[in-house]
Parts: sequence; structure tokens; C-alpha cells
Amino acid sequence: MAGLSGSVAARLDTMVRRFNEIEASLANTGGAFDQARFTALVKERASLEETVRAYSEYRKALDEIDANDELIAQTDDAEMRELAREESSALRERAEALEAELQLLMIPKDPNDDKDIFIEVRAGAGGDEAAIFAGDLARMYMRFAESKGMKVELVSESESDAGGYKEIVFGVRGDQPYRYFKYESGVHRVQRVPATEAQGRIHTSTATVAVLPQVDDDVEIEIKSTDLQVDTYKASGAGGQHVNKTESAIRITHVPSGIIVASQQERSQMQNREKAMTMLRSMLYERQQREKEEAMGSLRRSQVGSGDRSEKIRTYNYPQDRVTDHRINQNFGKIPAIMNGDIGHIVDELLKDERAKLLAGEAAPA
Repeated sequence: MAGLSGSVAARLDTMVRRFNEIEASLANTGGAFDQARFTALVKERASLEETVRAYSEYRKALDEIDANDELIAQTDDAEMRELAREESSALRERAEALEAELQLLMIPKDPNDDKDIFIEVRAGAGGDEAAIFAGDLARMYMRFAESKGMKVELVSESESDAGGYKEIVFGVRGDQPYRYFKYESGVHRVQRVPATEAQGRIHTSTATVAVLPQVDDDVEIEIKSTDLQVDTYKASGAGGQHVNKTESAIRITHVPSGIIVASQQERSQMQNREKAMTMLRSMLYERQQREKEEAMGSLRRSQVGSGDRSEKIRTYNYPQDRVTDHRINQNFGKIPAIMNGDIGHIVDELLKDERAKLLAGEAAPA
């Protein structure tokens, strides 16, 4: 058994000390109660808990192996020595498994994983069928988010006359939204017979998805008011019916980048403007990060594709009941269940692939 390196063990010891400090702080809630600090401590504790648990089990296994080795060296009882050797063999297997788990847990986490997100789905090539597919994807994501206990908030939508959406934007809040959805950015392709196809021919249509982490308030994103073109309009409901008589919906164009954002779900113009500006900051931040990563040749962007909306990432083949994720070269069956939000197993495979590549990247020579 190779054992953990000294630097990794030192980092783990530091994490254990910090975990114990947090436990003590949470247990001592006397005096003035600071909700913000309490929430931050609970979140930090949760981020450390799995690693600390694995390290505790690992150290316990090593201690028991040492105790058995000492017993084997000191006892004259042959049966006792054999029992100790068998137990040590099982403990070594357990320690090796925990060691491998700890190596993965020590990989630096994506700093955006905990952030709330905006998901933007746009119909691509394929006319009405593309819009219907965009609606299918949006529902798939909403149902998956809800299955994870996350909250979904509609930001804006542009419905298609044939059903579905030309474009839909919604926010997702909860426990690690970006971690679960970050792999969805890109081109999604569907192959199926549209309901309107009288000849039963298979059509291919596409939709594009963008997943944007919401930017923290302390992150500086320069947006000059002179660079913004702000338009107001009446929010529309299903079938193009206006849901209110005032122009409360907001559309903001960031002239230098050409980025356009809109919000129409809030009752007041001010609330819609705030939501639109939050989304604009996220889009500008994402563009800024992408430019930095491309300039640096970042490893993370190579894990499961660049996330660019021009990149085909997944194909949904209805006649063959098969979903293919092209980044990891894996096929998944049961399309009806997947389109109903059952995408956890696909996300798990993408997470596993990312961890393996990150671990290989860390192990590779500089």
C-alpha cells in the first residue's frame, strides 16, 4: 500500500482541524445569533464532511493494521496470529479503497459548483420541431432540478406558434446547481418523427443550451450605463396574450458585446431590470472566464468539452431509444424517462469522467 503523500496528509490534517473548529462553533450558539455566519459555517462544514469522514476511516484502518502487526509479533498463539493476518488483509483492502477515494476528494473543486445558475435554451435548426425540442429540454431540466430539491424561476420566454419555445430562460437555485448542470452547455440534437410528419420520416433538429453561474456581488464586472440600450415592453402569456397592461418587461442590450437579456416574469419594471442585469453580469462573466481559459489552454475546459454553444454534445435518437453523449462516448437508454428529468445517471458519468481527467492532470508532470 503506497500510502498518502506527506503533503496530502498535512492538508487533510488541516481540514480535520477546521472541521472540528466549525463543529465547536456551531455547538456554541450562545449570545447574539448571526444568521449569515451560521449559514456560512454550515455550508463550509458540508463541504468538508465527506473528506473528513473518509480520512477518519482511513486513519482508523491504519491504526487497526498497526495493532494487528504488533499482536502478530508478540503472540505465540498461531490461531490468533492467523486471525490477525486475515483481518489485516481486509483492512488493507479497505484502506486502499479509502486512499483512492481521498485522492479524488482532494482534487480542487470547481469554484462555481455551489452557485445558482441561469439556463438559456434556444431553438436551433429544424423550424417548429426545434422549438418543440427546446421545450422538451427545458422541461427535462426543470424536472431534474425539482427532483434535487432545487427551485426553478422563469425569467423570460418566447413561445413558438407550434408549441415549445423559440427561447426560454430560467433560474435554478438550491444545492450546487452549477455542479449538476454545467455539462449541459452546447448543441443538443434530436432525431425523431415529428407529430406533424404525415410520411413518418425522421427529422433532425437542434437546440442550444447555455448554463451561466450567477456572479457574486464582490466580483467586479464593469458595465457602463452608456453601453446599455434598455427597452420596455408588455409581458406576454400563452398564445401571445398580454398578462398586464403596463410595460413592465425589460430587454437590455449590451452594445459592445451584442449580448441581449430580458426579464418579463416580475410584476414591476424595477424587479425585471434587476433580474436582467443579474443575468447580463453572468453572461459577461462567463465570456470573460472563457477568454481567460482559452488563452491559458485550461485543463478544465477539456474535461467534457468547451461548453461552447457551437459544439454538439448530445444526440437524442428516438427511433433507437438512445441518448448518446459525444464527450464521453456513452449511450443511455429509456429516452421517455430521460426527457422526464431522469438524467442523474448521465450527470454522474460526466462527473466521474471529469474527476478521472483532473486526477490524471494533477498526476502528470508539469
